[in-house]
Amino acid sequence: MTQPESKTPIHESSVPFFWPLAAGVEMGELGLDLFQRNMKFVDLAGKVAHPPDPKWATPNTIRLDLDTMRLRDFSADDAKGIPVLIDAPFAGHSSTIADFSEGQSLARTLLDNGIGRLLVTDWKSATPEMRNFDIDKYLAEINVVVDDLGGRVNLVGLCQGGWMSAMYACRFPDKVESLVLAGSPIDTDAGDGPIRDMAHHLPLSFYKTLIKRGHGRMPGRYMLAGWKNMHPDKHYLGKYLDLYAQMDDLDYIKRTKTFESWYENPLDLPGVYYIQAIDLLFKQNLFAKGEFIALGQKLSLKQITCPTYLLAGENDDITTREQVFAARDLIGTPEEKITEKLVPGGHIGLFMGSHTLAEEWPVIANWLKENGGA
Repeated sequence: MTQPESKTPIHESSVPFFWPLAAGVEMGELGLDLFQRNMKFVDLAGKVAHPPDPKWATPNTIRLDLDTMRLRDFSADDAKGIPVLIDAPFAGHSSTIADFSEGQSLARTLLDNGIGRLLVTDWKSATPEMRNFDIDKYLAEINVVVDDLGGRVNLVGLCQGGWMSAMYACRFPDKVESLVLAGSPIDTDAGDGPIRDMAHHLPLSFYKTLIKRGHGRMPGRYMLAGWKNMHPDKHYLGKYLDLYAQMDDLDYIKRTKTFESWYENPLDLPGVYYIQAIDLLFKQNLFAKGEFIALGQKLSLKQITCPTYLLAGENDDITTREQVFAARDLIGTPEEKITEKLVPGGHIGLFMGSHTLAEEWPVIANWLKENGGA
């Protein structure tokens, strides 16, 4: 095949306004096809890097609108039983991880497997007015939610929502029928994950500096940069190489846009809450040691005596299996009422991975019905 004839551009390529025109003249027909493909990639990459806010995939209503959260209700109109409350992570990303997309939704999976009364904590990004909110504030508003739901719930804690749920179960054991901890760091000294290393090796002054830069808040963009730097090849290069290779695959593009709308729109956290979590939980590990004080009372994990399900990811480098399964020996639940399950995959896959949703969460739904009256 002969190469297209090279032509002299009619305008200087260095003039930005005329650059596409000049480039098209120089490239000829074959080169223009590649140029158009590359411009399509630039457009897609821009949408991936700056996506719209994430959406909830399953119909729901807002039952309560509190300072820290909106309580989203997915329940059927005639639903009965003790409600299941999904305590979504409040760790820098939207709570839509619990209802990620059609066909990839934890909320939908639980509904389809017989959970009639289902609610999710939709945590709000911290405004300047929220900068002094502490862990007690979040526990107190969970308590408002539980009382509004009748005073007794089955708690399903995801990641950070897990240690928050475990704290609540310690503080108000009579209000928790059963407890599911999925990818939840209970003993933060266990295992040897990168989060544990960062928490111990970086001085507290480092985190306080970030919060000072955020005017009393931990900006989500700082935390997102930290996550990406754990896997820089994937987030800064591999993602765009994959996008370029598959940009004609409409299904891939749709999935990518949905994920990036969740991933690239981080939440800001209150500075006081964040420093408490880093210092008291990850540096000092006070919760696992029975020395953490919540709502005026020292918490002991032995106060948890309800049926408990522990779910961990085999390749989870955010919350290692050791941090999750350590709960078995710390809580007061009888051994025969504790279920442990290690599943393939990493951290996020525990909540929205196709395999885990199809194979593991239906089992957990049945467990909630049998052990929690859901």
